[in-house]
Amino acid sequence: MKIVLLGYMASGKSTIGREISKKLDMKFIDLDDYISKREKSSISEIFKVKGEIYFRRIESFYLSEILNSKDSIILSLGGGTPCYSNNMELILNSEASSIYIKASIKTLVTRLTSEKNKRPLVAELENDKLTEFVAKHLFERRFFYEQASITVITEDKSIEEITTEIRILLY
Repeated sequence: MKIVLLGYMASGKSTIGREISKKLDMKFIDLDDYISKREKSSISEIFKVKGEIYFRRIESFYLSEILNSKDSIILSLGGGTPCYSNNMELILNSEASSIYIKASIKTLVTRLTSEKNKRPLVAELENDKLTEFVAKHLFERRFFYEQASITVITEDKSIEEITTEIRILLY
């Protein structure tokens, strides 16, 4: 079994993925961490040195590699992963269950404000521009996110409630 978590950056994909992996006793992979290890460089450094086009190319390569593996895994994607190359098509044509982790703009902006230094796409943005940036990005990416087989709205729910909901929806 493969479970792919997708959604906007700071929606909680990695946190939820780690929790589900404990509950289901499955391996957890964060795609960005996987890329960093394989490339021996942080995502921020890859963006800075080699650029976003290079990053998106290797991101698609590693996504395909993981989806084609025999392992049962829970995979947390980067926020942009489903929107580039043919990544959403790869996910939908795989045997993985795809889950859109959906958080409100307000929640995303609050989380991103406190972790901007870890997020290359928003690191240089002024805080007052963040809401507009997130809203615009979500509008552009919604088409891809909403293709997931399951959508879980996270607003006002604990990690425990979200993981329980996902487990019920999967089985």
